[in-house]
Amino acid sequence: QVQLVESGGDSVQAGGSLRLSCAVSGDISRPYCMGWFRQSQRQKQREAVACISAADNSTHYVDAVNGRFTISRDDAKNMVYLQMNNLGPEDTARYYCARHRRITFCGTDWGLRTMYVDWGPGTQVTVSS
Repeated sequence: QVQLVESGGDSVQAGGSLRLSCAVSGDISRPYCMGWFRQSQRQKQREAVACISAADNSTHYVDAVNGRFTISRDDAKNMVYLQMNNLGPEDTARYYCARHRRITFCGTDWGLRTMYVDWGPGTQVTVSS
């Protein structure tokens, strides 16, 4: 099993930036594809935000954040990051780091919650207008 702990959440004004971090520990003998999800108070389910493949660091983003958010990883440090720029009130949510089932590529189904097997407790991001 893999343990995930997010950090970096904060309250910012619209237009600001934040960098979320996810520390990965446990059974990490090999790198996995990793994702970020978010859930606002209005949402019943978590929304996929981004995924980064283990094989070649290729990335996938939901349309709402494409061009503003960047997912990255540092396997030597067992860390995954989400750089968030030009934040808006619509980005207010609790952000979760998640380990994907695959060890190669995220795949076209990267946005399905069922493809992720381990989750962190989340970190809160609040954006005021």
